[in-house]
Amino acid sequence: MKIETAFFLGGKMNKRRRSLLLLVLFLFLSSTGPWTHVFGDGEKAATILFTHDMHSYLLPGTHRAEGTVTEFGGFARLKTVIDREKTKAPNALVLDAGDFSMGTLFQTIFSTEAPELRLMGSMGYDAVTLGNHEFDYRSQGLADMLERALDSGETLPAIVTANLDRTQETEGSVKALQTALDRYGAKDYMLLERNGVSIAVFGLTGYDAIESAPMSEIGFLDPVERAKAVVKEIKDIEDPDLIICLSHSGTWEDPKDSEDQLLAKEVPDIDVIISGHTHSVTPTPLIQGDTIIASAGENAGFLGRLDLLETSEGNWIVEGFALLPVDATIRENRETAVKVAAFLEMIETEYLDGFGLSYDQVVVRSPYAFTEFKNFAKVQEEDPLGSLIADAYIHAVKEAEGDRYEPIAVAVVPAGVIRGSIAEGEITVSDLFNVSSLGMGRDGTPGYPLISVYLTGKELSAIAEVDASVTPIMESAQLYTSGLEYVFNPNRLIFNKVTYLRLVEEDGTRVVPEDDKLYRVVCGLYSGQMLGAVKGKTFGMISLEPKDKNGELITEFEDHIIMKENQEAKEWLALVSYLGSFPKGGDGVPVIPALYQMPQGRKTVEDSTAFGDLISQPNHVYYLLVGAVSAILLLFVLALYLVKRRREKRSEAEQR
Repeated sequence: MKIETAFFLGGKMNKRRRSLLLLVLFLFLSSTGPWTHVFGDGEKAATILFTHDMHSYLLPGTHRAEGTVTEFGGFARLKTVIDREKTKAPNALVLDAGDFSMGTLFQTIFSTEAPELRLMGSMGYDAVTLGNHEFDYRSQGLADMLERALDSGETLPAIVTANLDRTQETEGSVKALQTALDRYGAKDYMLLERNGVSIAVFGLTGYDAIESAPMSEIGFLDPVERAKAVVKEIKDIEDPDLIICLSHSGTWEDPKDSEDQLLAKEVPDIDVIISGHTHSVTPTPLIQGDTIIASAGENAGFLGRLDLLETSEGNWIVEGFALLPVDATIRENRETAVKVAAFLEMIETEYLDGFGLSYDQVVVRSPYAFTEFKNFAKVQEEDPLGSLIADAYIHAVKEAEGDRYEPIAVAVVPAGVIRGSIAEGEITVSDLFNVSSLGMGRDGTPGYPLISVYLTGKELSAIAEVDASVTPIMESAQLYTSGLEYVFNPNRLIFNKVTYLRLVEEDGTRVVPEDDKLYRVVCGLYSGQMLGAVKGKTFGMISLEPKDKNGELITEFEDHIIMKENQEAKEWLALVSYLGSFPKGGDGVPVIPALYQMPQGRKTVEDSTAFGDLISQPNHVYYLLVGAVSAILLLFVLALYLVKRRREKRSEAEQR
């Protein structure tokens, strides 16, 4: 009672004894019972600094709207933030979960100069994994990048990648990649020790990321099964305090489809997942069982900081988490800025000079901002940016073919190949490259080329059905078109949602496509390959089989690349050409017309649940699915009848 009075009421106990008592009580409470989850056991702590999906944003990107310009990213500023945090936590790990490349003009020197990886080494990154976009230039391009990085003699981050198939017998470009990975020292996992804590770090490329790398050439192993095997090996051989997965798999809003949350369920011994691929931002880490999942967004706009404590039970808890902005308030690290400037000069001389263009060259002025990229394709509807790009494809083919031009019926652009948007104000060559920056062509130069294929009228209808039915489960599959106009009801049966479809000819005439007639379609190389995969993805319910003008199935899409003289007609160059062709304003700069400020009726959503609207205009898929459901119901009824008859016979036998 005297102690209580002295402690709580400030009785006659002197200051020295009171301080001693407080210290004893603090130590007692912080080492027992539930208080350990607040204070930890005082033995083991770790700090992780992390990024993912940086997409070659070596220079800052900008958001421009209503006269306001805000900047994000840039490796020189990111380096400053990393250094600042390392002064606070000298033993912090610096990690990246993939897609550090591909997204700006710096990717054009990916294979020849390896700017991203070399800079990440100088910025203090300990380890990175490979995302799907590191394979955009195929196995040979990635191999060349790794070899160039090694030849630089500079400090480089470790590469951890556990589910590349490193055992397959290979030749050509895949063998070159295997050799480069071996020379680099890429491993399934690495072991580090920081401040008395042993840490294992391994890397994965997830299911969706694997499907998003159709040009990779090298094989991938099942990510979850590999994670199970690697984590078991780590625990059996290394027995570390902390296991971190750099996962280029991603998280989705629905936990049932969220790859990294599912990974945490399947492999619960992973302590931390740094989750890339979906460009997610976790304001607070996701907790799945005892696994902590964290993401920091895209384009080097944030550096994630995760502070961990080990509890007395041996699991790790979040002591602190922050998304640290990399913006105009951050001073650039001078050494990094000088290196970035040198790489920028290489872009000008090694790539842009060949097109007669420069990095900051103004192409067009936009009086308004298009849909901000973070919101693009989030709603299933027509979007002016998609329409603009589709129109640019047709313009580019006309320009490339000149007198040889054969009319194009439809241009198709999937949302997944659009990587940026167009802001209000002056738009430069580098801005437009960022919009359509993906891939490379047969010529080995960056940028997917346009290709020409032929589809039947029935298949054009199928394109609209794919857009209407697949988009709700995969937003990257949403399609934007030129030359096609359609209406769909999202409440109708899958692959029977389209209620109206017309081709729109150049003079504005609307015509019904003939089922068996061939129509010329233009799209990007990657998009053409994805169209050819639709039949398999829909179990044959929807058939899209790109053909040549003679109706022969296309097996090699690169044979159908559009050429402008001796150069491939690239997707991004189509945008530069089309926007540069608009009428000029008073200052001599072309201006985007008001036409693209709003939807044009190319895709209309009629949301109706009226019974007649749901069953009208049935197609073959409708009858196929209704027939299948009817057959299942019939079998179910038959099974019930047989069970009933068997019980009746058994009852009759018992009565006898």
